[in-house]
Amino acid sequence: MRLPKPRGPLSEWLVARLAGTGVAGAAPVADSWDDECISLWTLHELSFRGFEDGDDRAEWDPTLLGVRHELETALEGRLRERWVGKDPGPTAPEDVPAALEALVAADDGPSLADHVRRHADRDQVLELLRQRSVYHLKESDPSAFVVPRLPVRAKAALMALQFDEYGDGDPNRLHSHLFARGLEAVGLRAEYGAYVDDALPETLEMNNAGSLLGLHRRLRGAAMGHLAAFEMTSSLPSRKMVQGLERLELDGPMSAYYDEHVEADAIHEHLASRDICGTLAEDEPDQAGEILFGAYTCLDVEARFATALLASWGAR
Repeated sequence: MRLPKPRGPLSEWLVARLAGTGVAGAAPVADSWDDECISLWTLHELSFRGFEDGDDRAEWDPTLLGVRHELETALEGRLRERWVGKDPGPTAPEDVPAALEALVAADDGPSLADHVRRHADRDQVLELLRQRSVYHLKESDPSAFVVPRLPVRAKAALMALQFDEYGDGDPNRLHSHLFARGLEAVGLRAEYGAYVDDALPETLEMNNAGSLLGLHRRLRGAAMGHLAAFEMTSSLPSRKMVQGLERLELDGPMSAYYDEHVEADAIHEHLASRDICGTLAEDEPDQAGEILFGAYTCLDVEARFATALLASWGAR
């Protein structure tokens, strides 16, 4: 993956520094949310796959870590501010799985999958797949950072879920690889990060939120709550995606990816809500509220992305 196109003064400074063409001096202030989002996404990617035209040593550059800290602090502040008023208050550890179910049941965000099933045209579906590729080509990787930070029961359950996500040891069954094959089958580029320059800021913030939670030990509970909400809201939308893809004759490998999630995420829902989040809350009661915060964050950033994309299509 090559460095992304800048979207403002901060990302322009950052890309130049990573490419080794920048000049000395402090980082400028971002002039837009777009500039903030692409800058934080770029800094996070240094801890994932990196950039072929960037310096790998930049992951631990003190100056860049300072910029990342400022951007992450602002992002976390926004996410927590949105949680105010939604927080049900102190939750007993044994009640965490039920509280997760209640959060998911109360979610009234727009459904992109329902639009794909009923109304979307081919161009809209391809645009959705391009946006989704920013995450799905590294699917489950943010959660993998959390493995060493969990107590025994939650760690074992997370590894069971991750083993499935990573194809049960078969590289051809890796969920990210299945998505890449689907992209190729519908005529889209499948290389990692191919469409980041086309990503909406809502797409980037959705990715940045998941990376933020996964990369910080203190946010381990929120990361697992985020994972639980993702898994608990995936199976039915995946079925709708399959129906929409078939309607538009975009089935085949792309449908196979979503078919995999119809079955897998029905199992993962229990693993994530009870065996991961439930046991984590029991073993570390102070994480109960953080688990619910992470779950709400997942639902919230997904709803904001769906709203933005539907609005760009003139749909509701």
